[in-house]
Amino acid sequence: MAATPIAAATRYINPETTKVLWLPSVANKNAPTRAEINAGTDLSGDVADNSGWVVTSNQSDAPDMGSRFTGKVAGRITADDSSLSLYASKDSIDSRSLMPRDTSAYVMWMDGGDVPGRKGDVFPVTVSSVGKPRSVGDEPARINFQYAITSAPAENVTIPA
Repeated sequence: MAATPIAAATRYINPETTKVLWLPSVANKNAPTRAEINAGTDLSGDVADNSGWVVTSNQSDAPDMGSRFTGKVAGRITADDSSLSLYASKDSIDSRSLMPRDTSAYVMWMDGGDVPGRKGDVFPVTVSSVGKPRSVGDEPARINFQYAITSAPAENVTIPA
């Protein structure tokens, strides 16, 4: 008898599917409400790039006297340094006013879109820097936001109706 195969994933690419939201207030990061989501700002259309937004775990050696083999245990959980790069506007009416340095809020990732019943991740953050890289090339102007993730992100929360 063979093992039961995993159900095939419905594959997708992030553009036009994933939503990135800036939520000013969330009472329970493990269960954001539809009102809290609707009160947020959808950044998706201005996101030029991102980095981080991954939760990882260190591993610690767990040797013992009964074996020469050194086992491991899951260690501390951390989130990678995370950032978003958004497009800048010539008239300065852009994400700078929404997310100034030292602002605390939540970044919510809805990888399968804003569809009730699907899963998302909620990262409690503080904006640590708002950089404005300049270029002599022909790429659009951007604003680079770096975020300090202030507590454990809520992973795989159910998107409410």
